[in-house]
Amino acid sequence: MAEDKKNKKTATKSAAKTKKYAEDTSIDQEGSQSGFSIEKIFIRDISLEVPNAPEIFTIKEAPLIEIELNNVARPVSEGYFMVSLGITVTAKQGEKTAFLVEVSQSGIFLVKNIPDESIEMLLATTCPNILFPYAREAISDLIVKAGFSSVLLNPINFEALYMQKKQEQAAENAGKAN
Repeated sequence: MAEDKKNKKTATKSAAKTKKYAEDTSIDQEGSQSGFSIEKIFIRDISLEVPNAPEIFTIKEAPLIEIELNNVARPVSEGYFMVSLGITVTAKQGEKTAFLVEVSQSGIFLVKNIPDESIEMLLATTCPNILFPYAREAISDLIVKAGFSSVLLNPINFEALYMQKKQEQAAENAGKAN
């Protein structure tokens, strides 16, 4: 009798675990699981220019650093998207360009059974957040190999950039409607 109660408790725990697993994983009506995964991360394009070498190395003033950022996403095949995070870092010392680094850090991401209205935000925020540390490392390494002190880019809030872009688009559309 005590053994029957023990088996019943074990069966109940197992059923509860199965139920929890079913709740934790999103299953659509056709039985396929929703998901997002990183398939490949790679550098698509990279460039380093030191146009005023070797004279630039004799200037002792700290360079002024400018950063340009862009993010492009495009479908590759059914459910697969390539996202490219482009970062350009330009350092100027006075009127002279010390260095110019351009990196296009890319990734292929699988987006499966995610609502269409969520895909744009995913590609504009989550994917760049994944790619940014790789681009930051590549940029820092290139700058050091070019003979300059390391430049470590500050983290970027891609969610805030996305929301700002959406607000600007809404304001433009409102202006056109009037």
